[in-house]
Amino acid sequence: MPLETLAIIACAYFVAAFVKGATGLGFSTSALPILALGLGLKAGMPLVIIPSLVSNSIIMAQAGHFRETISRFWPMFLATIPGILIGLAVLEMVDSILAGAVLGLVLMNYGAITLFRHGKPLSDKLARRLAPISGFATGLINGITGSQVMPVLPFLLSMRLEPKRFLTAINISFSLSSIVMALGLARLGLMTIETLWISLAGLVPVYLGTKLGTQVRDRMDAETFRKVVLIMLIIFGVILVGKLFAS
Repeated sequence: MPLETLAIIACAYFVAAFVKGATGLGFSTSALPILALGLGLKAGMPLVIIPSLVSNSIIMAQAGHFRETISRFWPMFLATIPGILIGLAVLEMVDSILAGAVLGLVLMNYGAITLFRHGKPLSDKLARRLAPISGFATGLINGITGSQVMPVLPFLLSMRLEPKRFLTAINISFSLSSIVMALGLARLGLMTIETLWISLAGLVPVYLGTKLGTQVRDRMDAETFRKVVLIMLIIFGVILVGKLFAS
Protein backbone atom coordinates (compact mmCIF):
# COMPACT_ATOMS: atom_id res chain seq x y z
CA MET A 1 0.00 0.00 0.00
CA PRO A 2 1.44 3.44 -0.94
CA LEU A 3 2.90 5.59 1.82
CA GLU A 4 0.45 8.39 0.95
CA THR A 5 -2.49 6.07 1.54
CA LEU A 6 -1.11 4.92 4.89
CA ALA A 7 -0.64 8.57 5.88
CA ILE A 8 -4.30 9.33 5.07
CA ILE A 9 -5.44 6.34 7.16
CA ALA A 10 -3.21 7.29 10.11
CA CYS A 11 -4.48 10.89 9.93
CA ALA A 12 -8.11 9.73 9.90
CA TYR A 13 -7.51 7.44 12.90
CA PHE A 14 -5.71 10.11 14.92
CA VAL A 15 -8.25 12.85 14.20
CA ALA A 16 -11.24 10.58 14.92
CA ALA A 17 -9.69 9.30 18.15
CA PHE A 18 -8.83 12.85 19.21
CA VAL A 19 -12.44 13.95 18.60
CA LYS A 20 -13.78 10.88 20.42
CA GLY A 21 -11.56 11.54 23.43
CA ALA A 22 -12.37 15.24 23.55
CA THR A 23 -16.10 15.22 22.77
CA GLY A 24 -17.41 11.65 22.80
CA LEU A 25 -18.56 11.86 19.15
CA GLY A 26 -18.53 8.58 17.22
CA PHE A 27 -15.17 7.36 15.91
CA SER A 28 -16.54 6.14 12.58
CA THR A 29 -18.45 9.36 11.93
CA SER A 30 -15.28 11.43 12.36
CA ALA A 31 -12.93 9.07 10.48
CA LEU A 32 -15.09 8.21 7.45
CA PRO A 33 -15.23 11.70 5.86
CA ILE A 34 -11.41 11.83 5.72
CA LEU A 35 -11.16 8.26 4.42
CA ALA A 36 -13.98 8.81 1.91
CA LEU A 37 -12.32 11.93 0.52
CA GLY A 38 -8.86 10.33 0.40
CA LEU A 39 -9.59 6.71 -0.54
CA GLY A 40 -13.26 6.43 -1.44
CA LEU A 41 -16.04 5.34 0.91
CA LYS A 42 -16.02 1.63 0.04
CA ALA A 43 -12.27 1.40 0.70
CA GLY A 44 -12.59 3.35 3.94
CA MET A 45 -15.53 1.55 5.57
CA PRO A 46 -13.70 -1.66 6.61
CA LEU A 47 -10.81 0.35 8.06
CA VAL A 48 -12.90 1.83 10.89
CA ILE A 49 -14.35 -1.43 12.25
CA ILE A 50 -11.64 -2.57 14.69
CA PRO A 51 -10.65 0.89 16.05
CA SER A 52 -14.34 1.66 16.54
CA LEU A 53 -14.96 -1.58 18.45
CA VAL A 54 -11.96 -0.96 20.71
CA SER A 55 -12.95 2.61 21.56
CA ASN A 56 -16.59 1.60 22.11
CA SER A 57 -15.61 -1.24 24.46
CA ILE A 58 -13.52 1.09 26.61
CA ILE A 59 -16.40 3.55 26.98
CA MET A 60 -18.95 0.81 27.77
CA ALA A 61 -16.69 -0.64 30.44
CA GLN A 62 -16.38 2.79 32.04
CA ALA A 63 -20.09 3.65 31.82
CA GLY A 64 -21.59 0.37 33.09
CA HIS A 65 -25.37 -0.44 33.12
CA PHE A 66 -24.83 -3.03 30.33
CA ARG A 67 -27.50 -5.62 31.26
CA GLU A 68 -30.07 -2.96 32.10
CA THR A 69 -29.52 -1.25 28.75
CA ILE A 70 -29.78 -4.52 26.79
CA SER A 71 -33.04 -5.33 28.58
CA ARG A 72 -34.51 -1.90 27.82
CA PHE A 73 -33.41 -1.41 24.22
CA TRP A 74 -33.14 -4.94 22.78
CA PRO A 75 -35.92 -4.34 20.16
CA MET A 76 -33.94 -1.40 18.78
CA PHE A 77 -30.67 -3.32 18.74
CA LEU A 78 -32.29 -6.36 17.09
CA ALA A 79 -33.94 -4.22 14.38
CA THR A 80 -30.53 -2.80 13.45
CA ILE A 81 -29.39 -6.13 11.97
CA PRO A 82 -31.84 -6.46 9.02
CA GLY A 83 -31.37 -2.74 8.35
CA ILE A 84 -27.62 -3.22 7.93
CA LEU A 85 -28.07 -6.24 5.68
CA ILE A 86 -30.42 -4.35 3.36
CA GLY A 87 -28.10 -1.32 3.42
CA LEU A 88 -25.13 -3.47 2.42
CA ALA A 89 -27.13 -4.91 -0.47
CA VAL A 90 -27.77 -1.35 -1.65
CA LEU A 91 -24.07 -0.46 -1.19
CA GLU A 92 -23.09 -3.33 -3.47
CA MET A 93 -25.22 -1.86 -6.26
CA VAL A 94 -24.11 1.80 -6.08
CA ASP A 95 -20.76 3.42 -6.84
CA SER A 96 -18.50 4.86 -4.16
CA ILE A 97 -19.13 8.53 -5.05
CA LEU A 98 -22.91 8.12 -4.73
CA ALA A 99 -22.51 6.28 -1.41
CA GLY A 100 -20.17 9.06 -0.28
CA ALA A 101 -22.83 11.65 -1.16
CA VAL A 102 -25.35 9.78 0.98
CA LEU A 103 -22.81 9.84 3.81
CA GLY A 104 -22.45 13.59 3.22
CA LEU A 105 -26.20 14.08 3.65
CA VAL A 106 -26.13 12.01 6.84
CA LEU A 107 -23.26 14.10 8.23
CA MET A 108 -24.99 17.38 7.37
CA ASN A 109 -28.21 16.27 9.08
CA TYR A 110 -26.38 14.82 12.08
CA GLY A 111 -24.36 18.01 12.57
CA ALA A 112 -27.39 20.28 12.23
CA ILE A 113 -29.63 18.21 14.53
CA THR A 114 -26.94 17.90 17.20
CA LEU A 115 -26.08 21.61 17.03
CA PHE A 116 -29.63 22.94 17.10
CA ARG A 117 -31.69 20.20 18.72
CA HIS A 118 -34.68 21.38 20.75
CA GLY A 119 -37.97 19.96 21.88
CA LYS A 120 -39.55 17.99 24.67
CA PRO A 121 -38.32 14.56 25.82
CA LEU A 122 -40.02 11.53 24.30
CA SER A 123 -42.47 9.73 26.56
CA ASP A 124 -41.58 6.13 27.48
CA LYS A 125 -44.63 4.84 25.58
CA LEU A 126 -43.70 6.66 22.35
CA ALA A 127 -40.02 5.73 22.76
CA ARG A 128 -40.91 2.02 22.94
CA ARG A 129 -42.88 2.30 19.68
CA LEU A 130 -40.16 4.24 17.88
CA ALA A 131 -37.19 2.17 19.11
CA PRO A 132 -37.40 -0.62 16.45
CA ILE A 133 -37.94 1.97 13.69
CA SER A 134 -34.90 3.90 14.91
CA GLY A 135 -32.84 0.71 15.01
CA PHE A 136 -33.83 -0.40 11.50
CA ALA A 137 -33.25 3.06 9.98
CA THR A 138 -29.87 3.32 11.70
CA GLY A 139 -28.85 -0.07 10.33
CA LEU A 140 -30.02 0.87 6.81
CA ILE A 141 -28.00 4.12 6.79
CA ASN A 142 -25.03 2.34 8.36
CA GLY A 143 -25.03 -0.36 5.69
CA ILE A 144 -25.02 2.20 2.87
CA THR A 145 -22.64 4.80 4.36
CA GLY A 146 -20.74 3.25 7.30
CA SER A 147 -22.02 6.01 9.61
CA GLN A 148 -23.60 4.67 12.79
CA VAL A 149 -25.14 7.78 14.35
CA MET A 150 -28.40 8.48 12.47
CA PRO A 151 -31.10 8.37 13.65
CA VAL A 152 -30.16 6.47 16.82
CA LEU A 153 -28.20 9.36 18.35
CA PRO A 154 -30.98 12.01 18.16
CA PHE A 155 -33.49 9.32 19.22
CA LEU A 156 -31.53 8.51 22.40
CA LEU A 157 -30.83 12.20 23.04
CA SER A 158 -34.57 12.90 22.90
CA MET A 159 -35.11 10.43 25.75
CA ARG A 160 -32.95 12.56 28.10
CA LEU A 161 -31.14 9.52 29.50
CA GLU A 162 -28.67 9.84 32.35
CA PRO A 163 -25.21 10.34 30.72
CA LYS A 164 -23.72 6.95 31.57
CA ARG A 165 -26.84 5.10 30.42
CA PHE A 166 -26.82 7.13 27.21
CA LEU A 167 -23.15 6.28 26.58
CA THR A 168 -23.77 2.58 27.12
CA ALA A 169 -26.85 2.51 24.87
CA ILE A 170 -25.23 4.38 21.98
CA ASN A 171 -22.02 2.35 22.17
CA ILE A 172 -23.87 -0.99 22.25
CA SER A 173 -25.57 0.17 19.05
CA PHE A 174 -22.21 1.19 17.55
CA SER A 175 -20.58 -2.11 18.53
CA LEU A 176 -23.38 -4.33 17.22
CA SER A 177 -23.36 -2.37 13.98
CA SER A 178 -19.58 -2.77 13.67
CA ILE A 179 -19.73 -6.55 14.16
CA VAL A 180 -22.52 -7.03 11.60
CA MET A 181 -20.79 -4.63 9.20
CA ALA A 182 -17.53 -6.57 9.49
CA LEU A 183 -19.28 -9.80 8.48
CA GLY A 184 -21.17 -8.08 5.66
CA LEU A 185 -18.12 -6.26 4.29
CA ALA A 186 -16.16 -9.53 4.36
CA ARG A 187 -18.89 -11.17 2.26
CA LEU A 188 -18.68 -8.29 -0.22
CA GLY A 189 -14.90 -8.73 -0.42
CA LEU A 190 -14.18 -5.32 1.15
CA MET A 191 -12.90 -6.63 4.50
CA THR A 192 -9.55 -8.31 3.76
CA ILE A 193 -6.52 -9.55 5.72
CA GLU A 194 -4.69 -6.39 4.64
CA THR A 195 -7.37 -4.11 6.10
CA LEU A 196 -7.31 -6.11 9.34
CA TRP A 197 -3.55 -5.65 9.73
CA ILE A 198 -3.81 -1.94 8.93
CA SER A 199 -6.61 -1.57 11.48
CA LEU A 200 -4.56 -3.32 14.17
CA ALA A 201 -1.51 -1.17 13.42
CA GLY A 202 -3.81 1.86 13.51
CA LEU A 203 -4.56 1.27 17.18
CA VAL A 204 -1.34 3.20 17.95
CA PRO A 205 -2.58 6.54 16.51
CA VAL A 206 -6.01 5.74 17.96
CA TYR A 207 -4.51 5.43 21.44
CA LEU A 208 -2.44 8.59 21.05
CA GLY A 209 -5.36 10.57 19.65
CA THR A 210 -7.73 9.43 22.40
CA LYS A 211 -5.22 10.28 25.11
CA LEU A 212 -4.53 13.75 23.69
CA GLY A 213 -8.25 14.38 23.17
CA THR A 214 -8.98 13.48 26.78
CA GLN A 215 -6.33 15.95 27.94
CA VAL A 216 -7.85 18.69 25.78
CA ARG A 217 -11.32 17.90 27.16
CA ASP A 218 -10.00 18.41 30.69
CA ARG A 219 -8.48 21.82 29.82
CA MET A 220 -10.86 23.61 27.47
CA ASP A 221 -14.53 24.34 26.99
CA ALA A 222 -15.83 21.01 25.70
CA GLU A 223 -19.05 22.54 24.35
CA THR A 224 -17.17 25.02 22.15
CA PHE A 225 -14.88 22.27 20.83
CA ARG A 226 -17.89 20.05 20.18
CA LYS A 227 -19.57 22.77 18.11
CA VAL A 228 -16.40 23.28 16.05
CA VAL A 229 -16.20 19.56 15.30
CA LEU A 230 -19.88 19.41 14.30
CA ILE A 231 -19.40 22.35 11.93
CA MET A 232 -16.39 20.53 10.43
CA LEU A 233 -18.53 17.42 9.87
CA ILE A 234 -21.16 19.53 8.10
CA ILE A 235 -18.42 20.98 5.86
CA PHE A 236 -17.11 17.47 5.11
CA GLY A 237 -20.68 16.48 4.24
CA VAL A 238 -21.03 19.39 1.81
CA ILE A 239 -17.75 18.40 0.11
CA LEU A 240 -18.83 14.76 -0.24
CA VAL A 241 -22.16 15.79 -1.77
CA GLY A 242 -20.34 18.24 -4.04
CA LYS A 243 -18.14 15.43 -5.41
CA LEU A 244 -21.30 13.75 -6.76
CA PHE A 245 -22.21 16.79 -8.86
CA ALA A 246 -18.59 17.36 -9.94
CA SER A 247 -18.19 13.80 -11.26
